[in-house]
Amino acid sequence: MPEIRVTLPDGTSRVFPSGATPQQVGESISPRLAAASLAAKSDGVLVDVYRPLHRDCTLELITERSPDALGIYRHTCAHLMANAVKELFPEAKIAIGPVIEDGFYYDFDRDAPFTPEDLERIEARMREIIARDTPIRRQELPWQEAKALFDRQGEPYKSELAYERGQDEPVSIYRQGDFDDFCRGPHLPSTGRIKPDTFKLLSVAGAYWKGDEHNKMLQRIYATAFLSRKDLEEHLARLEQAKARDHRKLGRELDLFSVAEEVGGGLILWHPKGAFVRKTIEDFWREQHLRNGYEFVYSPHVGRAVLWETSGHLDFYKENMYPSMEMENQTFYAKPMNCPFHVMIYRSRHRSYRDLPLRWAELGTVYRFEKSGVLHGLMRVRGFTQDDAHLFVPPDKMEEEVVRVLKFVLFMLRAFGFSEFEAYIATRPEKAVGEMPMWDAATEALKKAAREAGLSYAVDEGGGAFYGPKIDVKVKDCLNRSWQLSTVQFDFNLPERFGLEFIGADNRPHRPYMIHRALLGSLERFFGILIEHYGGAFPLWLAPEQVRLLPIADRHVAYSEVVASRLREAGLRVTVDARPEKIGYKVREAQLWKIPYMLVIGDREQESASVSLRTRSTGDRGSMTVDTFVEMALRRVESRSLELE
Repeated sequence: MPEIRVTLPDGTSRVFPSGATPQQVGESISPRLAAASLAAKSDGVLVDVYRPLHRDCTLELITERSPDALGIYRHTCAHLMANAVKELFPEAKIAIGPVIEDGFYYDFDRDAPFTPEDLERIEARMREIIARDTPIRRQELPWQEAKALFDRQGEPYKSELAYERGQDEPVSIYRQGDFDDFCRGPHLPSTGRIKPDTFKLLSVAGAYWKGDEHNKMLQRIYATAFLSRKDLEEHLARLEQAKARDHRKLGRELDLFSVAEEVGGGLILWHPKGAFVRKTIEDFWREQHLRNGYEFVYSPHVGRAVLWETSGHLDFYKENMYPSMEMENQTFYAKPMNCPFHVMIYRSRHRSYRDLPLRWAELGTVYRFEKSGVLHGLMRVRGFTQDDAHLFVPPDKMEEEVVRVLKFVLFMLRAFGFSEFEAYIATRPEKAVGEMPMWDAATEALKKAAREAGLSYAVDEGGGAFYGPKIDVKVKDCLNRSWQLSTVQFDFNLPERFGLEFIGADNRPHRPYMIHRALLGSLERFFGILIEHYGGAFPLWLAPEQVRLLPIADRHVAYSEVVASRLREAGLRVTVDARPEKIGYKVREAQLWKIPYMLVIGDREQESASVSLRTRSTGDRGSMTVDTFVEMALRRVESRSLELE
């Protein structure tokens, strides 16, 4: 019998008969290791523990300690859920069930909607199937046989997938008992390897088959699973915290913003309190851009079709644009991006190498027609303001400019209270515009910038847009969720399309590097993230109402107004609650409104020309003079402190 050599992670190797499985390799090392193995990695490819090995390979057995374990565990849980649904609701047709960032989902075609009670029944049946400890095995079939199998089972979606994806290679089917699923795997060895207290079905939503609105609407059951009950409980607790911090809920409770059906979905109405936070963000943004050598530009909200044809948006982005407007025999479109306008400003006059780099920034409102099903509060909208900038840079200054930009990115994000970052550099795809030396230089500049900024990064090889490499920066919020905010994106396409040039020191024309740059993304989405990160309790410098004076009785109102005037003169945002309510009621309401400072005014404070301070976080802080309070508050505002004391 032919033999194969299997090399293990420690560098040792062993010889086995061809066709040996990772399970058998594990048993030869240690029965305990074999029993703990969930899957394996053969030459870097994840496989089941029962997959036969027919050639020499490196092999790693995947246990719960492996970074790959959770994804495999969740994938098998998805199949387990589909199995349970088919047993309880045989009329349901199964579609797809992938693993996602925090769990998994499965799509079903069923006329009757799944109810919360149904989800409980499905969970219970999943535990029954776990108790059966049914083996899970992989089988390869020609696509014709796989399609015929799913046709016999009355599974049209699986049949369609077998036809589409099996033309060039056999189709893999995973079978557990009477349940078959079209899947590449890998999976756990049996249903009994799933712990019955480590998964939870969360919700049901609608989803079009293949994400196409012209296809049938299916029901998507979202769920999650973890390798231990403790991890699951911690995740569910975070989900409850996230519900309490939901920006849509807090936006309504704190009177920050709204969306009106009469106005249109995805079009945000900023209320005075929310608008004040936005203004504060914008003021800080402008101030820092001036300090960093940027100039401001403004551009119109619409542009002629010829502009969008030249930029390529009508060829590649039209489905996301609002419909055209015909005026005076000319066609206009609401702008989905600001870039072409900035390019036209560059083209408005001849440029010399002495003029470069040019750094142009704009808080530009753009319009993109997102499908109604994906709109989500401030996070996914149709009209939004980008904190946009475009840099036009000569090749010899490109590297230092990228380093400078990334440091600016991190400064701005830290200023708003974020301290944990993840970076991803996306490199040249197979089909791309621009010369290879430009791609290489730009990519290396992004890597150098990340290193100089002390920012660790992952590389998405081939994951860049066709027009240039980029770096995306994600932040972690207080619930450890990642949000992609900042982008530094090279563009080799628009300079070519619009014929951008500058005259170099050699008196000859050259093409500038063009860099798209967003620090915060969009103001709408960034505001939504801030609301959830702080739970609506903004830092003092951002709070729309920084101080509320609480007179205990009517006789204290006049002095409260005097104090309020003094605070306003100092630049603080102040209100006086002069209602004839009990002081306890006023304090509780100020707490609900998440006011940073409450100043209680009674006889003692009035007589001594002082105030009694309460903070939303620590309660009563005692009496102090008005000047002492003003000095303390202004110090925290000017330093953008996250603390109130």
